[in-house]
Amino acid sequence: MCAAGGANMSKHEQVLVLDPPHDLKFRGPFTDVVTTNLKLRNPSDKKVCFKVKTTAPRRYCVRPNSGIIDPGSTVTVSVMLQPFDYDPNEKSKHKFMVQTIFAPSNITDMEAVWKEAKPDDLMDSKLKCVFEMPHEHEKPTHEATKLFTCLPTKGSSSMDDTETRKLVEECKKLQSEIIRLSDENQMLRDDGGKGRGIVKEQGIPIPSLVVVIAAIFIGFFLGKFIL
Repeated sequence: MCAAGGANMSKHEQVLVLDPPHDLKFRGPFTDVVTTNLKLRNPSDKKVCFKVKTTAPRRYCVRPNSGIIDPGSTVTVSVMLQPFDYDPNEKSKHKFMVQTIFAPSNITDMEAVWKEAKPDDLMDSKLKCVFEMPHEHEKPTHEATKLFTCLPTKGSSSMDDTETRKLVEECKKLQSEIIRLSDENQMLRDDGGKGRGIVKEQGIPIPSLVVVIAAIFIGFFLGKFIL
């Protein structure tokens, strides 16, 4: 027991700084390739060799999966999850490991470096894979479609059939536009937070904006046909 403990203590701590440090999150739906990025930063004054391994090599494509990081440099690793049938009741057991070693000063053969490496010289970090589906409240038109519940139905005493049909058609067009805007906003949020920056500059979140637009248009049409 004592000998094993001493061996573990002699092992080096991971020199690289990982971002994210513990979990690789993949956001569904998983009908297409889903990519997440892992940044490896070398804060030391030495070159570091790295390898990225996974417990499910057939499910992921990793680029680059190995290489050398210069002192003070950062490498971005793209981890691409292949399409699959997602089961929300099944938790992911996939894991990744980033294995590293300080590069020899006269490095010429990467394979030889790993082959000749002593166990105590190796450093590693483990990450879990987390699969996420969009939350129910993020689905487009969930809030905006409430505005359409108060619209007059066909046969209303205040409007004839022709006017009713016109109003319904206009509202359908407006609803489609709200869906489009909500989808674009979701894509911007997923794209590295760029969407949040754009929305912040405008001073009003897009979901609230589309609701305001919907209210204005509905009020306009109701005023046009009823009053």
